Amino acid sequence: MNSERKDVQTAEQIQQAYQAILSEMGQMIVGQELILEHLLTALFAKGHCLLIGVPGLAKTLIIRSLGQALGLQFSRIQFTPDLMPSDITGTEILEEDKSTGQKAFKFIKGPLFANVVLADEINRTPPKTQSALLEAMQEYRVTASGQTFALDEPFFVLATQNPIEQEGTYPLPEAQLDRFMFSLWLDYPEFADEMEIVRRTTFEEEPSVKTVLHKEDILKFQKLVRRVPVADTVIEAAVKLSAATRPGGADGDPKINEWIRWGAGPRASQYLVLGAKVRALLHNRFTPDLDDIRAMAVPVLRHRLVLSYGAEAEGMDVNRIVEYLLNRALI
Repeated sequence: MNSERKDVQTAEQIQQAYQAILSEMGQMIVGQELILEHLLTALFAKGHCLLIGVPGLAKTLIIRSLGQALGLQFSRIQFTPDLMPSDITGTEILEEDKSTGQKAFKFIKGPLFANVVLADEINRTPPKTQSALLEAMQEYRVTASGQTFALDEPFFVLATQNPIEQEGTYPLPEAQLDRFMFSLWLDYPEFADEMEIVRRTTFEEEPSVKTVLHKEDILKFQKLVRRVPVADTVIEAAVKLSAATRPGGADGDPKINEWIRWGAGPRASQYLVLGAKVRALLHNRFTPDLDDIRAMAVPVLRHRLVLSYGAEAEGMDVNRIVEYLLNRALI
C-alpha cells in the first residue's frame, strides 16, 4: 500500500512537472505544444526521437531549451560526410605521466557522453558513423578499443533531418529508423505564432530557460512508467494496429497489401503502449485508454512503414494510411 501511495504521488508530480515545463518553454518557444509533449513522452518512455523539418523551424533551439528546462547536459553533433565514429564516441590519446615518465593510453570521451544529444542532420554522414549511434541508443553504452563505457542516464538522442535536400545524403536504414520511438514532423508556424516569434526575436533579448526538473526526477518518472497498469484491451489494440500494417496477413486489407511493402514490427507495438502510458500520466490519468493508442499511432508508425509505388501513385502518404487504419475502427 505504501508503494502504491508513492506511485500516485509520483504520477501527480509528472503532471505538475509537465505543466511547469510547458510554461517555462513557452517563454522561449512559440507554439509547438504537441511536439514538446511528444519529446517528453519519448524521454519518460526511455525512447529517442527523429525530428524532420525544413531549416529555420527552431529544432535546435527546442532541444537545447528542453535540456535546460530538464537540468540535463546537452551536446550537439553536426553530422557531416567526413565525420568518423571516433569523433562522436571518443578517442584514445597517448599521455605521459610527468612524475614517472611512463606513457599510457587515455580515453577521451566524445560528445555522445551527454544526457541530451542532438544529432543534427544525421543523414549527411556515412552509415559507418550513423551505426556508431546504434549501440548507444539501444544499450546505453559505448565500446571503444575493446573497452565498454556506460553512458550517464537519462540518455536521450534527438536526430534531425532536412526533408528538402537529398543530394549527398545517406538515408537511414530501416534497422536504425526502428530504434527511434517517434518520427516528428515540424510544420511551419501559424501566422499569429510567426508574428509572435518575430516580435520576440527582433525587439528584446531572448529569455533564459530555468531548470524545473532534475535528473533524479526523470529517472524516477521513467521507472514509474514501467509500473503503470495497462488493460489487455489496450495492449490488444496496439498489437492489432501494428499487425494491420503488415501486408499479406490473415486478415489483411487489400488496400494495405497494395499500399505497403513492409509493415511495422513488434517494437512498434511496444512503443504504442509505452507512449500511451506516458500520455495518460501527462494528462493526469493513471492508466491509458484507446484514445492514447490513437494519439501515438502516427508518430510511432510514420517511419516504420515502407510504401509501395501504388501508394505514391494514389497520393497516399504514411499519415493518410495510418488514419485509414484508425478510421476502420481497428481499435
